[in-house]
Amino acid sequence: MTKALLDNPVLETQLTSAETETSVRPRRLALTLLAIIGAFVAAIAFITIFRPPDPYIGDVLRLQGSAAQGQVIFQMNCATCHGLTGDGVVGPSLHHVSSRKSRIGLIQQVISGKTPPMPQFQPNSQEMADLLGYLESL
Repeated sequence: MTKALLDNPVLETQLTSAETETSVRPRRLALTLLAIIGAFVAAIAFITIFRPPDPYIGDVLRLQGSAAQGQVIFQMNCATCHGLTGDGVVGPSLHHVSSRKSRIGLIQQVISGKTPPMPQFQPNSQEMADLLGYLESL
């Protein structure tokens, strides 16, 4: 009787379907988890890349800077280390610095004080826009 049941094509199809379903569930679960993790990683990346800059940086970027005014600010605050024309003395040369750093990177470099011996320096937004204009002209 058991052999007759196992040789039954209908029963064999049902057993095969049950075995297939059992092996497919873990794969579906794994794919679902991978999709969730992928969506989470994509969301974090999006937030990190497109997060708005801090308010000070946003203010500076919205302003039109004057390279001439920026040169005056540079000579008063930066020339001791970077030279009168940005050639570098104690600090590095700043010629073509805008090709090496983004506008946000330049602002952060100036205001952070994170690269000693460069001091932390935070001019008002217009002065920073002017200084940025001058740095971009070097």
